Amino acid sequence: MMQRKLALVVGIGALTFLLMLRWEHVITLVNLMSSKRPSAEPELRKGTITPIPGSRHLMVSAFKDHRLGGAIRVISIICKQERQPLYCVLCANANARADAMADGALNQCAFSPAKVDMHSESFGFPFVTSDVLCMSPALQQATHVSITANQNANLTFLTIQNREVKESFKYNFTVCISNLFQEYNNALQFAQTMEVYKLIGVQRVVIYNTSCGPDVEKILKYYRKEGMLEVVPWPIDKFLPPSTGWKYDLHHGDMHYYGQLTTLNECIYRYMYQSKYLLLNDIDEIIMPYNHANLENLMGTLQQQHPNVGVFSIENHIFPDTQFDDSGRIRLPQWSSVPGVNNLEHVYREPDRKHVFNPTKLLISPRSVQQTSVHSTLKQFGLFFNVPFDVCRIIYVRVPLQRQLSKDQLFVDKKLWEFEELLISSIDRALKESGML
Repeated sequence: MMQRKLALVVGIGALTFLLMLRWEHVITLVNLMSSKRPSAEPELRKGTITPIPGSRHLMVSAFKDHRLGGAIRVISIICKQERQPLYCVLCANANARADAMADGALNQCAFSPAKVDMHSESFGFPFVTSDVLCMSPALQQATHVSITANQNANLTFLTIQNREVKESFKYNFTVCISNLFQEYNNALQFAQTMEVYKLIGVQRVVIYNTSCGPDVEKILKYYRKEGMLEVVPWPIDKFLPPSTGWKYDLHHGDMHYYGQLTTLNECIYRYMYQSKYLLLNDIDEIIMPYNHANLENLMGTLQQQHPNVGVFSIENHIFPDTQFDDSGRIRLPQWSSVPGVNNLEHVYREPDRKHVFNPTKLLISPRSVQQTSVHSTLKQFGLFFNVPFDVCRIIYVRVPLQRQLSKDQLFVDKKLWEFEELLISSIDRALKESGML
């Protein structure tokens, strides 16, 4: 039933997109195709962020969206003050094979007008996560795309990903971590979080890295070698002055939190056909089932109860890092030299505050989502469900939000201790093999 409804919604979305190509755009397309070709030998993108010629905009990655009739969606960063027309250059390489690109052998190129869909959430910053949408009826078999505001510029091409729909997935659960920045060096908490996720069924973690400290670098290297972690370089600070906070009036900069919204959206499309589910949260947050042994059991129950839901919202609950377990039971001497927070020591949880929004993070089927913000989706197929906090909630060890509360006004929550035996040994192994112990 869910698949039939989703197919109907996707069909309507595809028809809507095709209608976006108004008649005057079709005339422009014909004129461009008859008179323009890339002006120089095509160049394939080498980094993860690429300037769009003739503008201050940036393009990140490109994906075929089968839900929109095969439109090419280029995840981009658009300056809201610049609204000049953008153009797509869609190309197929000679043999439609990636290895043919080694010689720059792009041909069969077609120009078409681009449609810019700026996301509705930017937190007031001048640069906003956007989708640049391309559709050229003349070239449905495109393998590469470039976006430009200057039709005579030298072009850099992105490989179009997700060209085939897949019904089976390499991973069941993948965590998308939006950003590491400002020499992030919380190595102990990082390793603990990774090991907890292993125990509850996560097979893959994706991290966008602007900068991290030397100890976290060792941890990243260990988990990459092990195969659980993908690290995506994210040098946004080489292109824009990013903000270190979420609100423009307070934190300034050109873009929210080092491009957090862009990386979350990029991760959704990167793993669209690699993972059945995605968890969208930060490295110091653990989405934890409380009524089920693991994520697979949790989602089996939730999907059976809510078959048309593709977005599950999980409440965030604060464990103050100023309050410690009195027994000192898990204040282990071998971890004392490792920088970072020991999650296992913090077993006191703040109560919910009445009349105050409790932030949430997301557990999604990526094929149900078009655009996301941090705490909720912006565009989606299917339904949305708020998961009760006693079924699943986020363990978030951080500075307290309710500083006035004494320890006896907090709730004792020792959920992580249920994994104590396996968890401590696995953390020790990760720290030793990464060179931290």
